[in-house]
Amino acid sequence: MEKQLRTDFKKIIDSSNFSEKEIITKEKYLNKFIQNGFPGKKNEDWKFLDLNQAIKSNIENLDYFNENLPNEVDPKIYVDGLEHNKIVFINGRIEKIDFKYEESDKFEIKDQFDSVSLLNDVNSLVDLNSALTNKYYKFQVKKHYTVKKPVIIYSLTTSKISSKNINIRLDFDLESNSSIKIIDYSIDKSENNFVNIVYNFNLEKDAILKNYKLDKEENNNIKYSYYNINLDTNSIAENFILSLGSSFIKNEINCNLKGKYSSAFVNGILNLDNNKNHEIRTSINHLNENTKSYQLIKSVLEESSKAVYQGKIFVNSDAQKTDGYQLSKAILLNKESEFNAKPELEIYADDVKCSHGSASGSLNDDSIFYLMSRGLSYQQSRELLINGFLLDVVEKITDSEIKNLIKNMIGIKEWI
Repeated sequence: MEKQLRTDFKKIIDSSNFSEKEIITKEKYLNKFIQNGFPGKKNEDWKFLDLNQAIKSNIENLDYFNENLPNEVDPKIYVDGLEHNKIVFINGRIEKIDFKYEESDKFEIKDQFDSVSLLNDVNSLVDLNSALTNKYYKFQVKKHYTVKKPVIIYSLTTSKISSKNINIRLDFDLESNSSIKIIDYSIDKSENNFVNIVYNFNLEKDAILKNYKLDKEENNNIKYSYYNINLDTNSIAENFILSLGSSFIKNEINCNLKGKYSSAFVNGILNLDNNKNHEIRTSINHLNENTKSYQLIKSVLEESSKAVYQGKIFVNSDAQKTDGYQLSKAILLNKESEFNAKPELEIYADDVKCSHGSASGSLNDDSIFYLMSRGLSYQQSRELLINGFLLDVVEKITDSEIKNLIKNMIGIKEWI
């Protein structure tokens, strides 16, 4: 692996225009990844899903270099019925940035390496991303500006690639009293690639981020996403994850509640079948007083699928008056499916209100029988119960347009 990595790293450097200082920095991250490699079960954070084994089993001769040939953007990929700004990645290359709905002096885009915040000592996959990403973008929302329309980030892979490592990195800075809505939408026409995405958000005082991660298309790609969110005084980060399509996904969210009265919300749905392995891992770090967090994750599993939720609430000694809530629930539709949960509280303050819990089970036979006695078929009864189980997670979404979009994606029906 090391020889392949260093050869591909040289190709990336030769095809880009990084300065000598930037190359040294990127090589440092490359060396860190080579030292630690892909995480496996020996790593506590990966004890339930073994990425190292998944790559060995599903991807032959992983290629870390993409030629970055330009691709034409097909407008058919765009989400209908929702006016939105667009950022389009095709096979890891950014092909389109369109913010036509916004005031140009209120929104700045930077594409220099030194404009982004490097993330140190997170994990080997973030190191790999820092080493091999060949283009960096920072999107800066100016003070007191509300981005008028949602931003959909299309991450598209095409059928012409296979056994590739794709690395994507974006930064967003929200200045004081600004706000933005982001939908990170995966569209996969490829198979057997490893996609590694890192987003970094910095929220200043009174800023609001609404962030939605959607993966729904069937494919055999392996994916990892890491979201780092720093929150200043009275800022809010609302996160939602819909995890359906790819064969192997791990989404990590790390929220640092640095300012007083800052709040972080993480809600997620894992609806899996066909031997899929998906995980949501969260770290909510309460670092100042009067901060709040809320997490609700629900899973529906069948056909030997496996879901994992690892959630940690950390409360610093200075973070008095913390309010932290965490709950995960799962429905297992057959004996072959599997759900693992690891909720954690690590508290060093004495005036806090924190709770965590996890539960799993099957559909209630009595409820199914009752619904069938009222004229519904078995399939309709089952569907109604699953819809009801998932609906309260979707209802946490505060934007009505995006809520309806996600309901349609999941197939949640309004029963009369």
